[in-house]
Parts: sequence; structure tokens; C-alpha cells
Amino acid sequence: MADPARTKRRLTTGRASLLAIALCVLMAGTAAFFVSGQPQLAAAFIPVNYAKSVSSTGVANRAAVGALEPEIALQKTLVEIKNHRMDNALTEIDKVIGAYPNFRLAHLIKGDLLMARAHAINTVGNVTDAPQDQLEDLRDEARARVGRLQNERPKDQVPRYLVQMPPEQRYALVVDTAKSTLYVFENKDGEARYVADYYATIGKNGMDKFREGDNKTPLGVYHVTSSISREQLNNRYGKLAGQYGVGALPISYPNEWDKRSGRNGSGIWLHGVPFDTYSRAPRASNGCVALTNEDFMAIAANSQVGVTPVIIANGIEWVSADATRAVRQDLAQAVEGWRRDWESLNTDNYLKHYSPAKFSTGTQKFDAWAEHKYRVNAGKTWLKVKVENVSMFFYPGAADLAVVTFDQDYNSSNLAGQSRKRQYWMKESGGWKIVYEGAG
Repeated sequence: MADPARTKRRLTTGRASLLAIALCVLMAGTAAFFVSGQPQLAAAFIPVNYAKSVSSTGVANRAAVGALEPEIALQKTLVEIKNHRMDNALTEIDKVIGAYPNFRLAHLIKGDLLMARAHAINTVGNVTDAPQDQLEDLRDEARARVGRLQNERPKDQVPRYLVQMPPEQRYALVVDTAKSTLYVFENKDGEARYVADYYATIGKNGMDKFREGDNKTPLGVYHVTSSISREQLNNRYGKLAGQYGVGALPISYPNEWDKRSGRNGSGIWLHGVPFDTYSRAPRASNGCVALTNEDFMAIAANSQVGVTPVIIANGIEWVSADATRAVRQDLAQAVEGWRRDWESLNTDNYLKHYSPAKFSTGTQKFDAWAEHKYRVNAGKTWLKVKVENVSMFFYPGAADLAVVTFDQDYNSSNLAGQSRKRQYWMKESGGWKIVYEGAG
């Protein structure tokens, strides 16, 4: 992943004044107070960590690990307003607009700051002649960005979904639709290490996509399937290409589990935003995940087609590294037991790794699968199976469902071959069982 501090260096001096006025309406029961020509926020509604984390040392430290530079700038502005330095806040928002002339929310905040010189304000966007739907979109964006500040990533923890990353996977992308955030994690010897996170937009009708055209973002474990440049978008879609910004990364929706669950649709991408705006409302796409063009370029530059996982969840369950290691060991033992029993040509033991009630592969259920395996194994005198480059990811929204993908080297007395295999393992009363198996 590109150096997050370098990627976002301009942001630490711009986009500075979002929280200042936004908090007036985003916190339940808060209001702006008009004192001596300056509005101020009730101190009770300013989280303690804001002022503490705005020190120059704090900003430098967070920038070094690729943290929330845009929101850090917003914290600085909140401190300026808390200390009644409204001119400083206005200076900051002018920097934002200078760096990002198409950042609509910044223009709205500047207007509020200017109006605050004349009278008290109690909402974001104190204008009466603007389209209300557009104003509400900007207010939603303000709420989402403030929420990212109030609900920071737990330190020294990782998403439960990232159980094991194989050497080939350099990064994993985890989207939290509830927090309008895309997280980037780096592969460190199979374990996930936080790199950066970005504000993200999802489908206008929310999440949990089920059918074509429902304008929802899917939840699940996916992979980047291709990369589409701006030039390719222009060639394919002409004038319509502008809605995707600088490029797109299609993902593998619907996956095997989606299809099994009756979900359909297509064309779910990670992509940029139209060039006439810096960012979009939290829910504004037709189901895709949209990022600012700058953020998308940072993501796309380091994504691997067919390799980079994209896990989309509605709220992330964070766990310790020790908890992840324990699950990894447990699941790895299950996979090894399956491999070993397959190699033994003891079909009865081999089939014990599959769930008779829940297993399927395509249209084939367990009984047909078992009959096929008995027949195939009966014609062999020896079998060797090698499993490498194993990835393990828990499936969002499903208790104890894991997606395991690996390279399989198969050799037997009458057949040999190499393939990419994917299995879905589910925790049942008797331990881990395979509920789906197919090509990866």
C-alpha cells in the first residue's frame, strides 16, 4: 500500500472545518450558543479525546500510521471553535476549498461560518433556497464523518474476519457499511496489520443486496476480479463513465454463498466519484462502494486482481490477535484432517468432514457427492494431496462460517492435476464441517 502519510499529506492542511458546525445538530440535544458575536459548543458535548489528540505530536503520530488525516483536520477546527477562534476556523476551511475546490461540504461549512458572524446557527446548511435533498446528503456526510471520529478503530485489534492471509495477498480491504469506512490491512506473516482507513459511500438503499437493481451493497467475502482504468471506462460508457471517477475495481459478487442463498445481480465495484464533487453522501451509489478519487487511486495502485480480498460487513467485530491465532489453529487442524483423510482413501473418514444436512456443490447435494467419492476412490491405489497458500476468512453476518481458499496439488494412481479450491466451513456440534466446495 502506498505510504498513507504521503498519500494524504495535503489533507492535513485542508478539509479542516467539518466538525465545528456539524456537531451542533449531530449530537442529540446539542445546540449552538451565540456569545459576543461567536457561536460556541457546549463543552459537555465535546469528547475529551478531541482536544488531546490535536497536538502536533498526536497528528504526526497518527499520520505516520495512516490514520484519519481528514478527520484530524476537523478536530483541529473544533478546538478553534471551542476556544472562540472563529477566524482561524475560517482560515482552515479556506485551505480546504483551495486544495479541493469541488468539496461541496467544505463550501457549505464556510457559508455557515460566515453566517455565524451575524446570528446563531443550529444546523448544517443554514440556507433556505437550496435543494433540501442535496442539503440532507451533505448533512448525512457530516454525520458519517463525525461518526468516524467518535468510533475509532480499537487499538491492537483486528476484524474477526481476517483469520489468515496467504503470502500472495499483500493487503486485505474491509468495508464497514455502518461506519462508512473502508479499512486497509497489510499481510504480516499471515496476520493482518492495520495500514489506513478511508471514508466510503455505499448503496442508496443500504446494505445486504439480494436482487438486481435493489441499489443495495452486498455483505460477504469477495475478491477483486479486474481493474478498469479511466480510459477504459470512457471507451465503454462514454459520458456515463464520469460517475465512476478515475477508475473501478469490480468484485466477485455474487459469490458462491450468494448464489446458494438465491441472491443475484452483478456489477458491484469499488470506484471513484464524479469529477464535479470531492465526495458523495454515505448512501448514494447503486450498490457499489465509492471512495474519493484520491483515495481510490491509493487503493487501486496496490490491489491485486484475483487476489485482494474485499470483505463487506455491517459493523465490524474486533478481536485480539491471540483470539485470531486460536481460531486459525482450530480451522487449520480441520483442513489438515480433511486432507489427511482424503489421502488415506478411507472414504468413510473423509466424508465425516462434510455436513450431510447442509453440504452442496453446485446442484449436487451430499448423498450424490458421497456416492461419487466412493466410486472415484475405489479405482485408486494411492493418492497424494498437497494444500498451499491457504486463506481463511470469516463470513460477515453468519455465525461461524469460514471461507477457506487454497492451491491444491492432486496426484493419484490414475489422475493428477492442480487447481484453486474454495470451501465454506461451518461450525456444528461435532466441529467444523464443509458445507460447500468448488473451484476458487
